[in-house]
Amino acid sequence: MTNLDGKTALVTGSTSGIGLAIAKGLAHAGANVVLNGFGDKNEIEEIRKTLQDCSERTILYSDADMSKPDEISNMIAQTKSAFGTVDILVNNAGIQHVSPIETFPPEKWDAIMAINLTSAFHTTRHCLADMKSAGWGRIVNIASAHSLVASPFKSAYVAAKHGLVGLTKTVALECAENGVTVNAISPGYVLTPLVEKQIPDTAKARGISEESVKKDILLAAQPTKQFVDVDEITQSLLFLCSPAARNITGTNLSIDGGWTAQ
Repeated sequence: MTNLDGKTALVTGSTSGIGLAIAKGLAHAGANVVLNGFGDKNEIEEIRKTLQDCSERTILYSDADMSKPDEISNMIAQTKSAFGTVDILVNNAGIQHVSPIETFPPEKWDAIMAINLTSAFHTTRHCLADMKSAGWGRIVNIASAHSLVASPFKSAYVAAKHGLVGLTKTVALECAENGVTVNAISPGYVLTPLVEKQIPDTAKARGISEESVKKDILLAAQPTKQFVDVDEITQSLLFLCSPAARNITGTNLSIDGGWTAQ
């Protein structure tokens, strides 16, 4: 198992779903973790406290809005004040909106770009210099199968995820000689609580069974016909943080059940 004792990890969008699973994995590997995201304050505090008690690591929470550069800057400053540095940065925050481009609300486009792409620029620019000075750092950007292929009606999301991989490659080249690796992970469909909540409504709207929604709609693009498990993403990320992955940088790791092999 990857040993991250003494490291500090910041995971954006980590109060639920993929981000929370990653945060838990990092904490159990020995890292102190800063959670970030929206949600019920009491529920988030319970998550934070439970994870801290179970991992015996220091777990903090920031409610910084990833669409606001000043709040991102303050979150990084608070993390450095508490722990001294950010050793592992996971850019996971993301939102989605589905619409034909001719009716795509400009404000939705701007929000998706800000949270899914531009926030990673801001977190990276605030963390990279310290990582380079320390001679060690890990940046992992959670992209999507849509960083490699497109789907109709998701113009902003697809554009942002393609851009995130471009950012990944560029930063990887800029710090290639400094002991810092920068990679992307691109999952296919993951059965997160958010996705699960959408299944009954989709089934009702289409007049089909919930099982058909999973198989014929959500998993239609994934040849394995299996959802990606959050633990698969977490374990891949932990490997990227391990010494064995020190020469893996600038890559986009697909975990998509064969989606992008087609």
